[in-house]
Amino acid sequence: MHIGLIGGIGRAATEFYYRNLVKADQASGRHKPMELTICHAQASDLIRNIQAGDVDGQVRIFEVLANRLNAAGAEALAVTSIAGHFCISELEKVSPIPIIDALSGLESALIRNGYTRVGVLGNKVVMETRLFDSFREAEVVVPPGNSLNKVHEAYMSIALSGVANEGQRETIFQAGRKMCDEQGAQAVVLAGTDLFVAFDGYECGFKCVDSALVHIDAIHQASMETSDNNSRKVDA
Repeated sequence: MHIGLIGGIGRAATEFYYRNLVKADQASGRHKPMELTICHAQASDLIRNIQAGDVDGQVRIFEVLANRLNAAGAEALAVTSIAGHFCISELEKVSPIPIIDALSGLESALIRNGYTRVGVLGNKVVMETRLFDSFREAEVVVPPGNSLNKVHEAYMSIALSGVANEGQRETIFQAGRKMCDEQGAQAVVLAGTDLFVAFDGYECGFKCVDSALVHIDAIHQASMETSDNNSRKVDA
């Protein structure tokens, strides 16, 4: 299946998805080349629309890109941002091709690993809405009080710059440890793709599940299958 990615939100996240999809494809040993097309969305537009709660505005942007991916031959698409999923149900209604949703398979992955109470790190809206209230079985906790704002500020800086400094890393790690030690989280969901910049090569002190890697696995599995053009959604 030809996969389309809406990337650019942020730039490190797009590279993370691309690199890991290529890695998964090479490990699969299949002889047919992977078919992949990427469209660029502006991170600044997404941030503005999330802050304003402008679902329709972001859907209009994504719809243009979905149509562009469809015209390029993509048979399913994925948005390479958990924050970008704040409008995913509305996008599904207008997208010309099925959407591989990052959240639909995440809870199942957590439950399979025995995690029924998890913390969340990422964008403020993602944390405050507890992953857009998408979970039905697993309980979600978030950094309390001003700690949530500090995590948000650190994460947004990382997402826009593509790099993490020691202060930002410690802010994020400390929030994760406290959710596990003080709020009973069994693991922490990395609900911002760009967080890999802070975590890669460092010991954080708690168990974590990278939502982007769960999503990437679902995208890779879809890329290996024959498309079903009658479906409006591809389950992760």
